Amino acid sequence: MTDSKFKIYTTKTCPYCNAAKALLSSRGIKYEEIDLTQDPEERARVAGEFNWMTVPLILKDGELVGGFNELEEIARQGGLDDS
Repeated sequence: MTDSKFKIYTTKTCPYCNAAKALLSSRGIKYEEIDLTQDPEERARVAGEFNWMTVPLILKDGELVGGFNELEEIARQGGLDDS
């Protein structure tokens, strides 16, 4: 288990997943990635738990951030500067 604040559920073919990971990495922010590409049951479970049907599904401190667009907006407002 990692001590990162961010957890990102992804799939291998998702460009928004790659963009989210790149955004966090460019800011030096560590994250835990959970690849759902080969696990449709876990993908369905996570989607239902957080009521978010697409990837990336991004959590910060266990709370839903949203997807890439929401993460990008938080970054634009300076909300990643203290992460």
